[in-house]
Amino acid sequence: MRLRTTSAALAGTSVLLLLTGCGAADMTKQASPFANAQGAKTVTLSVQSWVGAQANVGVAQYLLEHELGYRVDTVQVDEVPAWDALSQGRVDAILEDWGHPDQEKRYVTDKKTIAPGGDLGVTGHIGWYVPTYFAKQHPDVTNWKNLDKYADQLRTPESGGKGQLLDGSPSYVTNDKALVNNLKLNYQVVFAGSEAAQITQMKQFAKEKKPFLTYWYSPQWLFEKVPMTEVKLPAYKEGCDADAAKVACAYPHTPLQKYLNADFAKTGGKAAAFLKKFQWTTEDQNEVSLMIANDKLTPQEAAKKWVDQHRSTWRAWLPS
Repeated sequence: MRLRTTSAALAGTSVLLLLTGCGAADMTKQASPFANAQGAKTVTLSVQSWVGAQANVGVAQYLLEHELGYRVDTVQVDEVPAWDALSQGRVDAILEDWGHPDQEKRYVTDKKTIAPGGDLGVTGHIGWYVPTYFAKQHPDVTNWKNLDKYADQLRTPESGGKGQLLDGSPSYVTNDKALVNNLKLNYQVVFAGSEAAQITQMKQFAKEKKPFLTYWYSPQWLFEKVPMTEVKLPAYKEGCDADAAKVACAYPHTPLQKYLNADFAKTGGKAAAFLKKFQWTTEDQNEVSLMIANDKLTPQEAAKKWVDQHRSTWRAWLPS
């Protein structure tokens, strides 16, 4: 997503990455030679390393291969370089974008080298969260104005005498440091190092029933294992995050979008038509994500299980 970039492990012969992990390498120059190949029945998908994006790609890949007869190659590219790769035809599609207005203007509006692929069907949201067991004990902690009251309880050895706001990788593009500064909170943003490390830390806190404050996002499978309650930040209003240094508002709710290389959108045949129709719910995505992240299935194994159980859903995505 726009505010998150991570990495993970290789799956099979394709560069489809499993669980979230530390900062993803920029593989723009190592994209598949099959991307945008003239006359070849191949598709190259950009796969972001967070598990929801892996679920999208896993199911799309499975259906493209097993129902439509395509070879699918997948490449992990960081979020902004992925737009460059898509524009250049190094990849054919991005299936989950959390909003990159600068890239959208450059490539969709001005250069017209990227075409919108429609809604994914999932709405994403980033926020600050505390574990629900702590929110039940201290209901007022869910209002940002009361966070300083709990700074001592949320202090860690890494937060330098202040309360800790746990983030994932330093490569994440977030508003958190600006929010802490502009809301004048007695907190320090502490990076776990990767999303996987962040998840491990949150699970450990929850196991010990310790309080924590963390940057997190939905949809995300971890809510099933560690129930969390969002802290209300000042209400989001259009444009309130336009100046990154002056942000003092909540993150928006973002309908997640798909994007296709413009040439592929026109000449990609059934594969392009299928990807434009690909649309599922948050519950669908979480079902596959949980199988990948918690049950340790590969994205293709999880995709097969989901496909076997949801024929009526995916049949509507297939071109006639």
